[in-house]
Amino acid sequence: MACSRMMWATRAATYLRISVPFTLRVRGFSSVLKDLKYADSHEWVKVDGISATIGITDHAQDHLGDVVYVELPEVGASISQGSSFGAVESVKATSDVYSPVSGKVIEVNEELNSSPGLINASPYENGWIIKVEMSDKDETNKLMDSDQYSKFCEEEDAKH
Repeated sequence: MACSRMMWATRAATYLRISVPFTLRVRGFSSVLKDLKYADSHEWVKVDGISATIGITDHAQDHLGDVVYVELPEVGASISQGSSFGAVESVKATSDVYSPVSGKVIEVNEELNSSPGLINASPYENGWIIKVEMSDKDETNKLMDSDQYSKFCEEEDAKH
């Protein structure tokens, strides 16, 4: 129970941009959701017909640390699978964000302009980055499912 309260407090502090001493940060394993597809560059995609919602994974945000800025593309921009469409800046580093699918940006998460910490607090729900009208739904077949992605992360972490 104390562990879950500590995680909640850390998430709340991240969302509110309050610094939390490193010794208080308690993290278990990163969460991976079953109904999503994953890229090896640590982006997730949720497909609904020809529409796709894209964000960075819990694993990615955990490694980045507190997100302080998100560079968003313009609505209407064309993106290609594997190409960068924006960036996420944290207290540790700036990382490009790559699209797991090709298509046209139909919506961006404007909330991230004022609350970039949503990516840390809720990477799969409130911290989504863009929505895309996919040009080739079959591209999702090249992505990992949740079990494959979990194994990929374990192997990647074991190298470090």
